[in-house]
Amino acid sequence: MELRDLGWLVTLSEHGHVTEAAGALGVSQPTLSRALARVEAELGTRLFERVPSGVVLTPDGELVLEAARDIGARHAQVLADLAGRLDPESGTVRLAFLDSMSTSLVPRVLREFHASAPSVRVLLTQEPHHHITRDLDSGAVELAITSWLPDGPFGWLPLQRERLVVVVGPGHRWQSRRRISLASLRDEELVTTPPGFGYRALVDELLAEAGVSPTVSFESADLATIEGLVSAGLGVAVLPEQFAGQTGTTGIPLATAAARRTIGLTWRTDRVLAPPAARFLDFVGPSVALRS
Repeated sequence: MELRDLGWLVTLSEHGHVTEAAGALGVSQPTLSRALARVEAELGTRLFERVPSGVVLTPDGELVLEAARDIGARHAQVLADLAGRLDPESGTVRLAFLDSMSTSLVPRVLREFHASAPSVRVLLTQEPHHHITRDLDSGAVELAITSWLPDGPFGWLPLQRERLVVVVGPGHRWQSRRRISLASLRDEELVTTPPGFGYRALVDELLAEAGVSPTVSFESADLATIEGLVSAGLGVAVLPEQFAGQTGTTGIPLATAAARRTIGLTWRTDRVLAPPAARFLDFVGPSVALRS
């Protein structure tokens, strides 16, 4: 049974006459009669009875008519919803981003995009990198602001570079240092993100290159929480510079040019972006300058 057939049944019930319904539909009377016979054969029951004035619904026809109207209305609603979501002027962008970007880069990007496209809706998902990758793979989100280019068919647009520093608590013996090496962390307890997080992989790689295997004292998925734990004297941390000093800590620059992370916009290149998401990407490219 085709969706068209259900619509024809509704029209026939409204006109109560095959010839009149066929005229309203712009088809021949035999074409409409054959369609009705095909539907009745498929359902195994008569939907209309002929009467002197035309046709009337049977009890089974009343049941089918109610379903046909519901299905037709739902189909029309789906088309309207899709048209609204996919409209580059007023549709929806599904954007994921790292927790650590929630108070800096993301608000700036959204403010500038909203000024350019005020009617486009941006649905936000705040989550760690490994969840972002999962949602990009499943299609739950179309674009993501993250610090780690996933393996596979992904595009990458750098948006911001952040200097990483060693963060120490009040009264720490390094508090007055102007620069420090990663090797100095060898005997320190480290507060960092849990294994599996993109940021943890970045820190572990930096430390491994310096020959350091630190003792991890505490783990948190939130970089601001890590800074607070350092302030409480529970260890030191390697964090983006903007997190240092929020609760009395001190950020000490690292003596290596590799102590940076790049934040970028990523998306799957093996799928066509919906028009609103493509508009977002086209806007962010030239409009959001990469910042060091």
